[in-house]
Amino acid sequence: MYWLTVQIDQLVNRYCIVKQLTESTFSQLTLYMRTITVPLILINLQDDGFHLLVEIVVFGEKLFAVVDTGASRSVFDKSLMTKHIQELSMSEETQAATIFSTTETLQGIIPKLKIGGLILKHYHAVALDLQSVTDTYLQLGHPSIAGIIGGDILMQFHAKIDYQKSTLKFYK
Repeated sequence: MYWLTVQIDQLVNRYCIVKQLTESTFSQLTLYMRTITVPLILINLQDDGFHLLVEIVVFGEKLFAVVDTGASRSVFDKSLMTKHIQELSMSEETQAATIFSTTETLQGIIPKLKIGGLILKHYHAVALDLQSVTDTYLQLGHPSIAGIIGGDILMQFHAKIDYQKSTLKFYK
């Protein structure tokens, strides 16, 4: 019985050491990663749910985008893209359609996209007609929507949403 107790103690000690090393390594790793904290705006959709908005700068304009953790890909309003990009092509991405739209998709390169302190250069963007989203938002007294920030950007930068602080953190 004594031998079994010693073995269990040794296993517990090893587990604690590994756990400390893992936590220490993670802490050291995050020191090397730059954290970018971006404020979020939580809007109420007539007591039928909430959306998170983030201010973006695209084509030199300050606009708003919905943060959508369920969207596999970020998309931008077709009218915004056609206004600023001459070379748009038809997209073959069928997953670009979101719950907001299922119309034809275009693609093009956004030279510079800013989400707070996160700067993406030459972002390969998909364009969808988001006019119905903007119309709904405006009817509810909210700002118009220029895009949807989806899983491609959120995953790439290990994004974390803090609902209490209304912030979005990117780790670069």
